[in-house]
Amino acid sequence: MNSDSPVVLVVDDEAQIRRFLRAGFELDGFTVEEADNGSNAIRKATLSPPDLLIVDLGLPDMDGSEIVQRLRAWSSVPLIVLSVRSNEAEKVRLLELGADDYVVKPFGMAELLARAHAALRRRVTTSTGEPIVKSGRLTIDFGARLVTIDSERVPLTPKEYRLLQVLAQHAGNVVTHQHLLKEVWGSPHVHDIHYLRIFVRKLRQKIEVDATKPQILLTELGIGYRLAASPPAPAIGARQITET
Repeated sequence: MNSDSPVVLVVDDEAQIRRFLRAGFELDGFTVEEADNGSNAIRKATLSPPDLLIVDLGLPDMDGSEIVQRLRAWSSVPLIVLSVRSNEAEKVRLLELGADDYVVKPFGMAELLARAHAALRRRVTTSTGEPIVKSGRLTIDFGARLVTIDSERVPLTPKEYRLLQVLAQHAGNVVTHQHLLKEVWGSPHVHDIHYLRIFVRKLRQKIEVDATKPQILLTELGIGYRLAASPPAPAIGARQITET
């Protein structure tokens, strides 16, 4: 990835939406490529892989989920889905197919940019093996297996540490209940969401200022959890976008 100007491929059949996204991403320092359908998106992503994809689900030649599925067969490029479809089952399905995040229209450009930066930070962390992840007051040192809040060590059980580790590996992005349960408790427990809720509650009591108002370990209702990423540099104003 070119750190000076990361390339984002915007996939949407609405020219007005592409112009809006181009303006926002270019103002934030990105180089923007466009595709108006799924076939063009796959071709461009194959011939000249971008650093990030923004994919609308409602495309004229294929559903955006097919792009996610086909790209994930060979690429780990960060990918954020845009859609007016807000039901939980659809979000879970896209995340399980391999999308890094899911943003429902209408949304603010500042929110999308924040999630884009989080997805790119995750890619850099994964590719470089960076052993330290920070989220607000929280620091996780993978090499030392050390978790601190404001430099004070936080005692965790092995399961609590593993749960936090999986979330940190996807910092800033949604991790589904099923993925967390599989990684922490194993495949036989992918439907035991009560296990997960109990451990999340205990973990919040150790890392949050107020466990009832979490700022670090965030809930994505009906989908999973997200470890808050440190915010990027100030982005453009929170204009709203809707699908026409």
